[in-house]
Amino acid sequence: MKNIDLLRFTTAGSVDDGKSTLIGRLLYDTKSIYQDQLDAIEFSSKQRGLDRVELALLTDGLKSEREQGITIDVAYRYFKTKKRKFIIADTPGHIEYTRNMVTGASTANLALILVDARHGIVEQTKRHAFIASLLQIPHIIICVNKMDLVDYSESVFQNIVDEFKAFSHKLEVTDVQFIPVSALHGDNVVDRSSAMPWYEGSTLLYLLETIHIGSDLNKIDARFPVQSVIRPHTDEFHDYRGYTGKVAGGILKPGEEIIVLPSGLSTTIETIESYTEKLESAEAGDSVTITLADDVDISRGNMLARVNNQPTVTQDVDLMLCWLSGTPPKDRAKYYLRHTTNEVKAIIKEVIYKVDVNTLSRKKLDKNIQMNDIARVKLRTAQPIFCDSYRRNRQTGSIILIDEATNETVASGMII
Repeated sequence: MKNIDLLRFTTAGSVDDGKSTLIGRLLYDTKSIYQDQLDAIEFSSKQRGLDRVELALLTDGLKSEREQGITIDVAYRYFKTKKRKFIIADTPGHIEYTRNMVTGASTANLALILVDARHGIVEQTKRHAFIASLLQIPHIIICVNKMDLVDYSESVFQNIVDEFKAFSHKLEVTDVQFIPVSALHGDNVVDRSSAMPWYEGSTLLYLLETIHIGSDLNKIDARFPVQSVIRPHTDEFHDYRGYTGKVAGGILKPGEEIIVLPSGLSTTIETIESYTEKLESAEAGDSVTITLADDVDISRGNMLARVNNQPTVTQDVDLMLCWLSGTPPKDRAKYYLRHTTNEVKAIIKEVIYKVDVNTLSRKKLDKNIQMNDIARVKLRTAQPIFCDSYRRNRQTGSIILIDEATNETVASGMII
């Protein structure tokens, strides 16, 4: 069977712009819904007095979401076509759920940002586009939804395209595409729309199936954060010592010389193994077990890298931080910093500036961080971490902060 690749994408936008309906339409029109799911939403739609199937019910799975008609938590959905597999993170539109958008977008290849054709570019559009840029999501698709409510007007669509382009030139975004759609009626979602003959671009599904994601992962800088050490202690594998984890960057092969951080000792890779077989190589995204030629003291949180291509080893971390907690950071408060498989204690040394997401200007005088704020800060860690800039490697360039007392995840950060 042909191995088809996986595209992770997140949806974002303002309240009531039709994110859940659009995802429902994708699932419905690609025949990715089980019959019992379809029966359930048809029944719920009739109970509401609707003469159509309410496709948003496919993703608004929580009782409170259905009652309010909004998305509250991140809803993950899976579907596939003949060309590709997909994981969708349907994230809330309300400003107070920005943290959920960050969660859903953190592993995405692509961000699908919805804009209500009637309202155009609003604050949440800018906020979500900025977060997508900050998280270095390689591809953005702007879906101008509810085109049926503006008579499928080409000028309305073009004005929104022009306004977003004027804003986004300040962002680090390289691939932005625009599609006019009606999620409710299915225009340009899976099938081309006869109501918009002026639009000559691709449908949403065609773009999702064909957009190039092969170069999204860093396949240059070899990074292997050690997750655990395997010691079977059986007669058959008496001397076996394997190191498991997910390759966070580059390509590793047996026989290559590597360095172990933080010890700085070098050795060579003896074998790379999956659950079922020995492999000739492992690349970014692969979960494997590595054995080494020498008995080196290695534990969880250590990292394997190439001798001539090493990550930065530092205790002073400069990063962009998205504050996720309702409790503001306290001066010199201690946190757990989790980076790849490593966890160390850390404090916030300095807030350099906050970002105004509407203008993208730096607020250097206002350093009072609140929930959903994005700021550039400096941290100091108790022990060194082995990191790259987030721009170079999203896996080794990202961290989360955990409150030492409550165990709450209070912030996520992108290392500069």
